[in-house]
Amino acid sequence: MTSPSGDTGLLAPGWAGSAAAAATGDHAYLRALLDAEAALARAQAALGLAPAEAATAVTEAAGGAFDAVSLAGRARAGGNPVIPLVADLTKAVGDMYGPYVHRGATSQDILDTATMLVAARALGPVLADLGRTEQALARLAAGHRDTAMPGRTLTQHAVPTTFGLKAAGWRSLVLDARDRVTAVRESLPAQLGGAAGTLAAFGAYGASDPAGLPEAYARELGLRAPDLPWHTLRTPIGDLAGCLAFAAGALGKVAVDVLTLSRTEIAEVLEGSGGSSSAMPHKSNPVRSTLIAAAARRAPQLAATLYGAMAAEDERPAGAWHAEWEPLRDLLRLVGGAARDSAELAEGLRVRPEAMREHLDLTHGLIVSERLSAELAPVLGRARAKELLTRLAAKGRPLAEAPELADADLDPTHYTGSAGALTDRALERR
Repeated sequence: MTSPSGDTGLLAPGWAGSAAAAATGDHAYLRALLDAEAALARAQAALGLAPAEAATAVTEAAGGAFDAVSLAGRARAGGNPVIPLVADLTKAVGDMYGPYVHRGATSQDILDTATMLVAARALGPVLADLGRTEQALARLAAGHRDTAMPGRTLTQHAVPTTFGLKAAGWRSLVLDARDRVTAVRESLPAQLGGAAGTLAAFGAYGASDPAGLPEAYARELGLRAPDLPWHTLRTPIGDLAGCLAFAAGALGKVAVDVLTLSRTEIAEVLEGSGGSSSAMPHKSNPVRSTLIAAAARRAPQLAATLYGAMAAEDERPAGAWHAEWEPLRDLLRLVGGAARDSAELAEGLRVRPEAMREHLDLTHGLIVSERLSAELAPVLGRARAKELLTRLAAKGRPLAEAPELADADLDPTHYTGSAGALTDRALERR
């Protein structure tokens, strides 16, 4: 039994069942291709290049059922699915208005435009889930503004920080991703250039100003009007690659931090409802973080393929364009799934301040050695202060037992610097 997206997602739990899966599947792409063809007929009718009845006939026929499996098989003959789709749609429209199907366009016009529609539709749920994620992280940051925890650098305890600042940092990355995705989604253009990007066929069919047709076409679709046909000017694809890879990496940062902090021996945070193990009944695995981290590791390579395809020869390329289709869909799916999982992760994350406090004391005061060094330097000199603290650290004994530090403040919660103020500043961003 197949899913509505045309793919069960059996080996892709990160995006299976997500809105991105439904928005990017074969049936969704087929719907976008048909929407693109119908919009072209309506745009030409709006400019007097086709009868209104033709636009109505094409739009009504495009709303019918078409066989995606058959189209996929026949796409091999011409290298893309638009060619057999145009034949099927023309037949469905009928003899009277069939000649107005796809009139003046090339296959890449329709497939590129459909890709922009698919991307716009897939990015809507992504933005909604990024919004859920940042709101949950804002609550965590505010609620744990002053919850001290060990700061870790190069895997080791460094100086104290707060969980509020960490969550505020996560949120900042999510907001950066949101801004990038929003900007790209709003800039997605229709594609219309004809055989070699000159719009010549539309002039041959009677358009006095073919250059005005792309704007009418984009208006029918709710996309941006292109400045030029972009058959081999792949800025829209490059922009999508960049914002999607960035979003995956931003969410991946949150995930890998949670993976580290939820280790059994650390357990400073826990996923709200972890996954079970097939062999070990006691385990509650951080599954959402795992899936997000997997997406973050795959995304850069997919984006690299899309960037590589920007070197597209001539006015329409052989191979470069074709290389984009699958990695772009994979990227949309990965980020859509990761955004969904991130929202659930952030909303259900359990914070354990008691574990954080316990770990602050693991080094018996050494976590505030930076402050002690600064305070001792005026008395002992900088070199002697560092030597003293290094020697005490090597002995592994609590710093409180050292006579030189009898009056020192060794409470790590008193050395979180401006973490609270930085958290407040970060939370001002909307």
